[in-house]
Amino acid sequence: MTLNTGPGIPGEPAVEVRDLRRSYGDYEAVRGISFTVARGELFALLGTNGAGKTTTLEVLEGYSPPSSGTVRVLGLDPYTQGALVRRRTGVMLQEGGFFKELTVRETIDSWRSFISGAQPTAEVLDRVALTERAGTRVAQLSGGERRRLDLALAVLNTPELLFLDEPTTGMDPEARRATWRLVSELKAAGTTVLLTTHYLEEAQQLADRVAIMDRGQLAAVGTVEEVLSGHGTRITFPLPAGVAVSQLPFVLGESPTVTDGTVLYTVARTAPALAALHGWAAELAVELDGIEARNASLEDVFLELAHEKAETR
Repeated sequence: MTLNTGPGIPGEPAVEVRDLRRSYGDYEAVRGISFTVARGELFALLGTNGAGKTTTLEVLEGYSPPSSGTVRVLGLDPYTQGALVRRRTGVMLQEGGFFKELTVRETIDSWRSFISGAQPTAEVLDRVALTERAGTRVAQLSGGERRRLDLALAVLNTPELLFLDEPTTGMDPEARRATWRLVSELKAAGTTVLLTTHYLEEAQQLADRVAIMDRGQLAAVGTVEEVLSGHGTRITFPLPAGVAVSQLPFVLGESPTVTDGTVLYTVARTAPALAALHGWAAELAVELDGIEARNASLEDVFLELAHEKAETR
């Protein structure tokens, strides 16, 4: 696999965003965010619907200019120097535009004619597991197969920087894992990847660093471990029979939440919290069947953000 490299300053980030703002009329979709993506890194930009991540990608991909702030992609302005940027990047949008009467092979062949250094069609088909569907018209593909075709077109020239906007939406689990493998192979070969996804396990498994957007701003940036630090351990167990919610104890100063009969504590120190809960259960002569303790996940952080957002409405 040959990486399509271009001129650049050693140590220069692949993506640099400084105080980016993007407005549509009176609505400010992105409100002053800053981050960098190092060369060779897989960076996941996460957020709930309406958080501003797709708007951010549109600016980085050169489809729209910043309202204010600066953006550099491979050292270039993606809006004013779009042609130069596109030669060195691949883009997989949330939904691609295809000629539905063309076959999969014809679609890839037509795109190859516009791209220098494109990989052979047969190789690209194999990489995205579409060889057996090469002669099938695009209109007859499933949603997941169309996403794989989107991916094939995005990686035709083995780009220096790859934008993936919800790449595995609609794919079955096997196709999703195959896509993860391909992205990992591209990254190992030197491609920088900027990913947005609703599948949080995707980000947790693949990303070197993540950024979580909320209401147009960055709520957290760092490695998965750094983002999750400070969000505590989740201790859960079914509410014991005969115990009222009002009887549940405070644990390390934290009160529980109870949802559909499941008790949840979020604590900073696991062992003392478990000891306190078992002591309380012993005093009441009840069993804590099914008690579990686990570290916070990206899903937990998302749910906290969504809860905070609902409370501020």
